[in-house]
Amino acid sequence: MDLNAIQLKIREFRDARDWMQFHNPKNLAISVVLEATELLEHFQWKSPEESEVHASQAKGELADEAADIAVYLIEFCDNLGIDLEQAILSKLSKNAAKYPVEKAKGSAKKYTEL
Repeated sequence: MDLNAIQLKIREFRDARDWMQFHNPKNLAISVVLEATELLEHFQWKSPEESEVHASQAKGELADEAADIAVYLIEFCDNLGIDLEQAILSKLSKNAAKYPVEKAKGSAKKYTEL
C-alpha cells in the first residue's frame, strides 16, 4: 500500500467518526508526541541489552505504537498539505549535506561537532 492509499484510509476512518473537528494541528502534534512517549515507555529504565531483548519480545506492541505515531503524523501532514514523501526526501538531502560520509561515518556527533 502506498502513502496516498494510507492517507485515504485514515481520512475515511476519521470522517466516519466525525473526528476532523478535533484534529487541528495542535491536537495532532500533541498526539504524535504522546504516542511517541508510549513507545519510549517500553524502554524506560532498560539497559541497551535489555531493550534489545524487549524489542524482540514485544514486537507486536511496538508495532502498534509505531502505527499510532505514523497515523497521527500522516494525518497531520495530510491536513496541512505537506507532501510527506517529498519532505522526507528533502530532509534526507539536507542531512546528507550536514553529515557527509567522510566526516560522519561511525560517529554519533552532531553535525556542528564534525
